[in-house]
Amino acid sequence: MAVVGGGPAGLMAAQRLAQSGLAVTLFDAMPSVGRKFLMAGKGGMNLTHAEAAPAFLARYGSRSADIAPLLAAFGPQALREWAHGLGIETFVGSSGRVFPTDMKAAPLLRAWLHQLREAGVTFRMRHRWLGWSEGAVAGGQRLRFATPDGEVHADAGAVVLALGGGSWARLGSDGAWVPLLAARGIGTAPLQPANCGFDVDWSAHFRERFAGHPLKSVAIGLQGPDGSELYRQGECVVTAGGIEGSLVYALSAPIRDRIVRDGAVEIRLDLAPGLEARRVADEVARPRGARSLSSHLQSRLGITGVKAGLLRECLPKEAMNDPAALAAAIKALPLRLLRPRPIDEAISSAGGVPFEAMDEHLMLRALPGVFCAGEMLDWEAPTGGYLLTACFASGLVAGAGAAGYLGRR
Repeated sequence: MAVVGGGPAGLMAAQRLAQSGLAVTLFDAMPSVGRKFLMAGKGGMNLTHAEAAPAFLARYGSRSADIAPLLAAFGPQALREWAHGLGIETFVGSSGRVFPTDMKAAPLLRAWLHQLREAGVTFRMRHRWLGWSEGAVAGGQRLRFATPDGEVHADAGAVVLALGGGSWARLGSDGAWVPLLAARGIGTAPLQPANCGFDVDWSAHFRERFAGHPLKSVAIGLQGPDGSELYRQGECVVTAGGIEGSLVYALSAPIRDRIVRDGAVEIRLDLAPGLEARRVADEVARPRGARSLSSHLQSRLGITGVKAGLLRECLPKEAMNDPAALAAAIKALPLRLLRPRPIDEAISSAGGVPFEAMDEHLMLRALPGVFCAGEMLDWEAPTGGYLLTACFASGLVAGAGAAGYLGRR
C-alpha cells in the first residue's frame, strides 16, 4: 500500500492503513515530512476550533455538504483526543482556537512519526511522484518516482494521493500533480490562492510611511455573491503592496471571486467598528477650535497613525474638510483591491480534485484504487484550525477507504 505525500492528510492515511494491518510505504518529494505543518505552527500550532458543529461546518462554504461526512468520521473533538493519545495536551484559546499546551508543532509531529514507525510505516524521502508507469500491474498501481539516484518504480495494491495544493512550493506543495492526473483523464478545478493578501495601488508616500503597520480594531464590509452584505471585524496589516492578515484571509474567498468576476473589487473599511455612525458623525462635527484635524480625530475617535493615513490616502482633500463626508468614510472607507497575491505566497489554495470525481471513500471513480486527500481536493476554509481539521479528516477517510478497497478486492 502506497501513500504519496507526507503532510497531515498523508500521515493520517498511513496511520489508518497501518491500523488495518497493511504494509504501508509513504513517499514524499522533500527530505522530511510535515514541512508545511511545521511552518504553520511557527506562530502557534492552531490544530482545530472549539465552536459549535453547525458554525464549524459553515466555514467550508459551498463545500460544507462534502466536508460534513469527513468531519463526522474525524471531527474537532476526535482530533483533540488523537493528539492527547500522542501525549500532547491541548487548550482552547480566547478566540475558540485549539492549540497544544506548548503551542508547538514539532513535539506532536515527532510523537506521531515515532508511532507510525512503530506501526511499521516505511518512509521514502526525496521521491518525487512522476505518475504511473506504462507497465500496468494486475489489480494494482505501478508508480514512478524521481529520486537522487534516478527513476524508480513502486508497485502497490492501492494508493492514497495527498499531494497538497499549490501554495508554499518550497515546502512541497507545488501543484505538479495536476497534469499527471489530467493525463489519466481526471479534470481539476484551477488552483487559486486562498487565505491570501491582496494588492492595492498605494501612493509612494503611503507605502513608505505605513508598510508593515497593523490595522487593529477595524472591520471589512463587502457585498457577497448573493447580494448580501458581508461584514467581519478583526485585524490586518498594511503591506508595501496592499493588505493581508487574519481579517483579510477570512474574506479572501469572496474577495478573490469578485476580482475574478469584475477585474477588481471595492471593499469598505470601518475604522471605528465599535462606534455607531451617528456617534462618529457627532464627534467629527464637534468644533475643534485651534486644534488640527489630526489632533481632533485622535482625541475624539482615536483615529491616528495608519488609520489617519488611510483617510488621507483614499479621500480627496475636499472630503477631508467635509465633516459629513469624513464621518461616512471613517465608517465605510472605500478601498480598491486589484488582485490576490501570488498563490505561492498564500497560506492555502482553492481548487483541485472535485468531490464529484470521487466516491464517498474519496476514491477516484475513473481510477479504481486511487484515493485523494487533503488540500489537493477542491475545497477551502479560513484559518482558525479549519484547514488542518479537514486535512486530517480526509486523510483518515481516504485511508479507511483504501483499506476497505484492498479487503474487498
